[in-house]
Formats: sequence, structure tokens, C-alpha cells
Amino acid sequence: MNDRSQLPLKQHITKTWVYVLICLLVMGACAPANHLKIKKQVDINLSQTLFENHFSGLLVIAPETNDTLYAQNSKKYFIPASNTKIFTLFTALKLLPEHVPSLKYLGMNDTLYVEGTGDPSALHPYFNDSTALNFLKEHQHIALFLNNFQDDRFGPGWAWGDYQWYYSPERSPLPLYGNVVTVYKADSLVVSPSYFADKLIALDYRLQREENENVFYFDPARKDTVEIPFRVDSTLTRHLLEEALQKKLTVVNKMPEGEKQVLFGMSRDSLCRRMMLESDNFLAEQLLVMASSTLSDTLFSQKARAFVLDSLLTDLKQPPRWVDGSGLSRYNLFTPESMVQVLHHLYKEMDRDRLFGFFPAGGVSGTLEKWYATEGNPYIYAKTGSLGNNHNLSGYLITKSGKVLIFSFMNNHFRLPSAEVKKQMQAIFEFMRDTY
Repeated sequence: MNDRSQLPLKQHITKTWVYVLICLLVMGACAPANHLKIKKQVDINLSQTLFENHFSGLLVIAPETNDTLYAQNSKKYFIPASNTKIFTLFTALKLLPEHVPSLKYLGMNDTLYVEGTGDPSALHPYFNDSTALNFLKEHQHIALFLNNFQDDRFGPGWAWGDYQWYYSPERSPLPLYGNVVTVYKADSLVVSPSYFADKLIALDYRLQREENENVFYFDPARKDTVEIPFRVDSTLTRHLLEEALQKKLTVVNKMPEGEKQVLFGMSRDSLCRRMMLESDNFLAEQLLVMASSTLSDTLFSQKARAFVLDSLLTDLKQPPRWVDGSGLSRYNLFTPESMVQVLHHLYKEMDRDRLFGFFPAGGVSGTLEKWYATEGNPYIYAKTGSLGNNHNLSGYLITKSGKVLIFSFMNNHFRLPSAEVKKQMQAIFEFMRDTY
């Protein structure tokens, strides 16, 4: 066969490669063009008067290509509020087993010695988990050890006046009923746990609870259900368990020597999902406490945070100041870049449907039910973070072309209504959704 017989094949190969090269060049040209469109429009949005008097930071990346679509103040530190729960979610998924540790116990002679792990689900108003109770009912003599808790009841920097509000229950080693009293009006006032029935005063009063004692106030004209945090101590924990178990318990100053067993309880993912969708501060704090129980017998959430930062997130370019699990503290300081890095870790390591299921969906669920609505499936799955004068949103955005973007948009120290900031954030996200 002579060389001339090879020409059609060579020409075909040459044309094919030319076509591929042209496609790559077109695709390469489109991507920067889209980037430029996004940068130009977001610059215009962020230059509005609304953003002049407060501090904003935004980072948006395309995780499949590691391209940065937009960055402004992304390496600066912000008060994250409940965006802190993204780090708590990461911690819980990394350190806790599929079913969380509910109790640690040790049998000796005829007595079961028990210590808490921080599991928040026992008799919780939403979960009403009975795993621990059913286990304890099987034993006649039970001794509680409650001195394995090293955290304070409140986190550093929490507002002292929040002690009476539903979003600020105390942290504890063996929570019961979510550490809140639930009150509502039926034919008569219903109080759960019933242990507090004689501590409730039917009165329209400026407080819901006395600061330093378990005396509660409820306006009998109210139609809604109210959750009021109660003061936690060892005696109260024993009394509440005795009432639930219908048996007497003892409290001991130390656990006996020996290998402890672990009683596993409800689904870790169920706790994490509720924490994220409802921005539940109590669950966030107790998830960190539980995570610390997997590292040592001492319950100390700082140990869990330190382990994550020192061992699992050593690649963070701006290590955060991370002081609690919920984000109630204004001492927390995180950058948009750190938020995006953790979100990127989760995106690479988890099934997408499962991951997105942990986050409020725009226009559909949780704290985003009234924002970012669209026809068809949601385009934003993200965690809000709000304190007075601060609003942040970090998570995942699905574009109309089907691509996923990871973002963190943080706004601190504004004086205008947060709804105005959210409207401008929504306009930016909608442009990205439609453009990229």
C-alpha cells in the first residue's frame, strides 16, 4: 500500500483534532467570559449604597475545576453567627458513629454505673428518644456520675440575658427534655416535664423564667407552644430521671475502675439534619460535647474543636477563632474562604443528595423556606447565620446549566433591616444561577 492510500485517514484524523481543538478553545473562551460577566455584575451589586456602611465578604468557587468565580474580602474575618454550625456538622460527621453514643456504663456487683456523653435526644420534645430510658429500666440499681463535664453551662461570649429564651438552653453531660420546659394551653396548662408543673406561674410577666432558679411564667392567654430553658444541676437531673423511670437513683462522685461500655442511640444524621435545618443551637452544642466523648472520658467541646483544627483541617489558610458549636458567641471569627474550604471537603467526600439534605433548601425548608424560591427544584442549599446586625449565607448553588458552585457570603455590622441585605444577596445568586 502506497502513501497516497493513507491520505483520507490522515485528513480525517486531522479534521477531528481540529474540531476538538476548536471546541476546547470555545469552551475555554466561554468560561472566562462567564467569569467576567459575574465579576462585573457582582461588583455593581456590591458597590450600591446599601453595602457602603457595612463589611461584606464573598467567595464563590466552581469545585469541579477549582476556579474562583468571585472573591472580595474572602480572607478577612467575620462574625459567622450560625454559619459556625457548618464546622459543627463537619465535626459530627467525622467524629461520631452512625448511631451516636447515648451513655457510657459499667456494671459492678448489682449496680449499673452510668455517665452521660452529651447525647441531647433523651426525652427531647422533637425526637423523644427512649433508647437510654429503656436500657435503664432494665436495671434495678443505678448510680449516676455527672462530674465528667468540663464545659460551662453557657458558651463564652453568649448574651447573659438570653438564659430564658428557647434558643439558649444550657449545655450539660446528660440532657433531658432538650433542657427546656415545654408549656402550652389546652383545656388547662400543659407542662412537660410534669416535674415543673408546680413551678409554673400563670401570669403575663416580662420574664419567662427567674434568672437563677426554676420558676417559670406563662401568659394563659397565649395560644402558641413555648419552650423555656431550665437551670441544670445534678440534683435536678437525678429527679427528672427518677420521675421518668419511676425508681430511685443515686449520684456518685466517681466511676469505678473498669472498661466502660457504650450504649448507642439514635441516628447521627437525624440530629445533624435537625440542627442545620432549624439552626438548633442546643443540638449544635451537644453534638460537639458528644464528639469530645469519642476522644476521651471527659466531656469538653474545646477538645473536639482543637482536634478538628489540628488534625482534620490543617489546610485552612485562615484558621478560625472557634469558641462554640452554635455560633451564639460573637467571639467566633471565620473567613469566607475557610467556610468554602470546609464545604468543599464535604462536597468531595459525600454523596451529593445526602450532603444537600443537611442544608435548608431555598424556598422549601428550614431557615430558607421564605427565601431563594424558584420554579422546579431548589437552586440553593445553604446555612444561614444571623445575629443582630449580621447576616451570612454559606453553601451550594446549582446553576441552570447543572453546575454546582460553593459560596460563602458574609455581611457584618449593617444598621438597616436584614431583609434589605437578603434581597441584594438573592439578586446576586440569581444572576450566578442564570449566567454560569
